[in-house]
Amino acid sequence: MKHPSRTLSDADTIFALSSGHGRCGVAVVRVSGPCSALALCSLAGLKHGPPAPRIAVLRSITDPRSQELLDRGLVLWFPGPHSFTGEDSAEFHIHGGPAVLTGVLQALGSLPGLRPAEAGEFTRRAFHAGKLDLTEVEGLGDLIHAETEAQRRQALRQMAGDLGRLYHTWSKTLMRNVAHVEAFIDFSEDEMIEDGVLNEVDSSVSRLQSDIEGHLRDGRRGERLRSGVHVVIAGETNAGKSSLLNTLCQRPAAIVSPVAGTTRDVVETSLDIGGFPVLLSDTAGLREARDSVEKEGVRRARERVEQADLTLVVLDVSELPQDQKKAHPFLTSYLRVVLGHGEDPGADPRRCLLVLNKTDLLTGEQVDSLQGVLSQSSGLPPICLLSCQTGDGLEGFLEVLQKDVKTMCGDPLAGAPSLTQARHRSHLQQCVQALAQYHQYRELDLALAAQGLRLALTSLGRITGRVGAEEILDIVFRDFCIGK
Repeated sequence: MKHPSRTLSDADTIFALSSGHGRCGVAVVRVSGPCSALALCSLAGLKHGPPAPRIAVLRSITDPRSQELLDRGLVLWFPGPHSFTGEDSAEFHIHGGPAVLTGVLQALGSLPGLRPAEAGEFTRRAFHAGKLDLTEVEGLGDLIHAETEAQRRQALRQMAGDLGRLYHTWSKTLMRNVAHVEAFIDFSEDEMIEDGVLNEVDSSVSRLQSDIEGHLRDGRRGERLRSGVHVVIAGETNAGKSSLLNTLCQRPAAIVSPVAGTTRDVVETSLDIGGFPVLLSDTAGLREARDSVEKEGVRRARERVEQADLTLVVLDVSELPQDQKKAHPFLTSYLRVVLGHGEDPGADPRRCLLVLNKTDLLTGEQVDSLQGVLSQSSGLPPICLLSCQTGDGLEGFLEVLQKDVKTMCGDPLAGAPSLTQARHRSHLQQCVQALAQYHQYRELDLALAAQGLRLALTSLGRITGRVGAEEILDIVFRDFCIGK
């Protein structure tokens, strides 16, 4: 289905550097539009027209005004509609030096009918030509910006159309339901509509609503994977929070000092943990603030804890009571202080991970004894003992952290495709509300009930960028023998 804002034949011919900026061995300059053949032949000296489609040809690239040699490179021809944009397109694979790129781009700009492309314009043309729906466009953008293996897998799946096909299936179901209800309204008095049509619609709408609600109950896995799991390091001063940050990112990202309250603001860094993206934040130590700057730092720390997907609650292990039997109530109280007063630290074990740092200050026997006591404690989140100074316990901690992060993001290749955008979630929530409107007015006013289905269909269509009334009419005449 095409969605042109204007006909492709009337569009300008655009060109741009499609590979990354900066010096590189090979750069790709893309041209798309009705004058692509002219551009290709003018710069590559092709007097008899473009080469065979999708076959690379080595040519001298010259300036059509001065005939000066700019480079030697490969040229390719992609006649529409069998191209990325659906238009006639050409590519120049040239050397990636700044002078070469500048010369080729200036030469293209000198040709009549050509102009530099705007940001995202090639993909926009592909969407208008029906080559991609909006979810596939978003998947392409996510693939370009993917920094981890899991992000790449999710983006590729979305770009391949898995998410769009799911929504399209739901849209087809809704179109059929809308068509049946509207046909019943228009023709039921003439007894041209089969009995039980509305009962079938009722069942279909209920199943669809249940499917969409299940899709929404995904724990934000896809969105977390796309934007990164927000992991916050929190705790009292001098617990070793900044040392833990530096240990995880393997560089001195935060200042480490024996002076309490060194960290005043939030320090953030991005990590790849087991192929999953993590946005790690170090925060100010939680204590009674001594000045306005520290007070603001503590406020920001508590705000980040509230927003976190996972909180690493750090404690200096030497602060534990000498009597290890008192460790459980002490830790419970500490967790309440860090996570927020009145909150049950064991309510969601995935929300926080308790890190007992500085085990190098204890003897081996003390560490073993403490582990034994804590392993028998209930009502606490997972506990890791480690030393940022020596690295002891770090491997086990990373395994637990990676498991938690993976659980939050899920496997992007398993099961139904996940929601990846807040935009999708908003439209799906509106769709569910509209389906509820159908049930609400089903017995009271069928016209209002049908409007609920139309609103639901519009909400789904806004996700993929495909909303059409003609398709509903097609189903009316296909499924019902009107005038029989």
